[in-house]
Amino acid sequence: MSSHINIEKVGENKLREVWSVEDFARRHRICKEEEARLKKLFGDFATKQELLSNAQRPSLLR
Repeated sequence: MSSHINIEKVGENKLREVWSVEDFARRHRICKEEEARLKKLFGDFATKQELLSNAQRPSLLR
């Protein structure tokens, strides 16, 4: 039995995790308007990669 771990696959699997859009928005401090936009785009659930790629957060620079 091999105990070799493929690091690329582990990272890829994490990005393919399915998340609740609501949980993602709460964890990443995304406003309700952006949460609604993501729900309109994906429904109630999406992969972590989709959410990270599409979430828009306001700039902290003023």
